[in-house]
Amino acid sequence: MQLRLVGPSPATLGPVDAGSAQSLTSLEICSGAGGQALGIENAGFEHTALVEVERWPCETLRQNRPSWTVFEQDVRLFDAKPYRGAIDLLAGGVPCPPFSIAGLRRGHLDDRDLFPRAITLVRNCEPRAVMLENVKGLLSSEFREYRVKIERDLRTYGYVSDWKLLNASDYGVPQLRPRAILVAFREDQGRGFDWPDPLDAPVATVGDALRQEMRSNGWEGADAWADAANQIAPTLVGGSRLHGGPDLGPTRAREAWARLGVDGRSIADEAPPPGFTGMPRLTVPMTALIQGFPADWKIAGRKTAAYRQIGNAFPPPVAEAVGKRIALALSGSAALSTGVAATIQVG
Repeated sequence: MQLRLVGPSPATLGPVDAGSAQSLTSLEICSGAGGQALGIENAGFEHTALVEVERWPCETLRQNRPSWTVFEQDVRLFDAKPYRGAIDLLAGGVPCPPFSIAGLRRGHLDDRDLFPRAITLVRNCEPRAVMLENVKGLLSSEFREYRVKIERDLRTYGYVSDWKLLNASDYGVPQLRPRAILVAFREDQGRGFDWPDPLDAPVATVGDALRQEMRSNGWEGADAWADAANQIAPTLVGGSRLHGGPDLGPTRAREAWARLGVDGRSIADEAPPPGFTGMPRLTVPMTALIQGFPADWKIAGRKTAAYRQIGNAFPPPVAEAVGKRIALALSGSAALSTGVAATIQVG
């Protein structure tokens, strides 16, 4: 399904006032360490509320953005009705294990599948737009019927939706990390929405991202290591509360990291010291940089809890790229609503 414009595009009405995007509001569910929330903020949205069930991600959100309203609770218990009519964008990174190729792939049979709850929240608060992200496995043929059901349910509540596979490396993140993104608009919104194009710039590499961190403890070999780590990283794997520890994933992932000169068997407490030899391990701050977080974004909790938050995060630059296109489309819709007729159709 594709969102396409019938009638005049926003461009025909002149430039959209950039200031209008600054007043856009969002409600985010399953916020985790704030990767999507930070990207959406950078795109011009003001967070009305964020919902996250786990303690340490909530601490991460609070210590980086004390002004944000963070609800530490199960999203299945969160009441979105009080926000009806006050939200421009409902966003979230719903849990991915039900659709991961590394898991049992139980889809809608998995009790961690929160897509139905997300759609219920859409119905309850009636946002102008929706953005939900998940692993690329959700776009496989195995889950086609499930995607169609999501689209049909959204259509029942007056939304038109589209799916897209985006690679984080196309938006300045030194990691492939393909993600399935769902964007939906209310039928009277989303005028001229289009997915963001990949950046017209050299692809960031692991060495580019980590050179300064590898130098930070005085390791003389940092520059030589960074010059050799001239590729993008494999996808970080964060694990869950029940599975996964502070390492860079299973054997195949560790082998890919080894080709970049990284020991992926565990996460280090600090950068390599002077005189270090062999392959360095990554620290928690290094993995955050690989995930696209800014250097000043602090992750709460001890090593395992902190790395799990990072490994499960949505890279902020990708969320920002999609968020800016949503903001532009919503601003265009507001301009069109002054009297130019146009409709979104399914094509």
